[in-house]
Amino acid sequence: MTDIEYLKKYLPKDKLEEGLKKLKKGLPVQYIVGHVDFYDINLLVNKNVLIPRFETETLVEKTINYSRKLKEPLEILDIGTGSGAIAITLSKHLNCHVLATDISLKALEVAKKNADRNNVKVNFKQSDLFENIQGKFDLIISNPPYIAKDETIDLVVKNNEPHQALYADEHGLYFYRAILENVKPFLKQTSIIAFEIGMTQAEEIKKIITKNLPNSEVKVEQDLSGKDRYIFVFNKQ
Repeated sequence: MTDIEYLKKYLPKDKLEEGLKKLKKGLPVQYIVGHVDFYDINLLVNKNVLIPRFETETLVEKTINYSRKLKEPLEILDIGTGSGAIAITLSKHLNCHVLATDISLKALEVAKKNADRNNVKVNFKQSDLFENIQGKFDLIISNPPYIAKDETIDLVVKNNEPHQALYADEHGLYFYRAILENVKPFLKQTSIIAFEIGMTQAEEIKKIITKNLPNSEVKVEQDLSGKDRYIFVFNKQ
């Protein structure tokens, strides 16, 4: 579906002309419409949250399949929830309790509305990674910022979506390192860590995992384009 077709499908006719003007100015079509379909839910989106991608739908699908092997009800932590896409979808499809965090209060406002919109219960909390987190989890999942600051990306993304949700230090690896260096106290004996990653980052992230969780099993999986996009860490302490 083209952007214009998307506008025609979702915008009322009396707002279509204004929407087309915004599109010509380079505003993402999802922000113009104000919502986006993700997996089997619908999410409100605005300039305070990243627009959920198709790749993240696959992360959710793979995570649901792996999580069914864990003992229910699951305790799940979603780090950097943004619009709440991952947390809400997992809450809908698994027998679980979900804690979803973000450093951005404005993002959390959007996520809370999305949980209500989709009739699921998610506990939201402002936290810089593990700063305000307590307890142990069966599943810790994150689609953190992973774009290197000198990396070239589409202008429509660079000019509109929140940079805090896009870019990371250490060539895009900062958040993986920060999570993996501090994650052990928050993991149950049998647990899974699930990441979405940049397509060139798998080997470096595997090194970080091996250093911090040497007894874990690591699986790198591909997106629908065949690019390395996901890492799953299976822990048995």
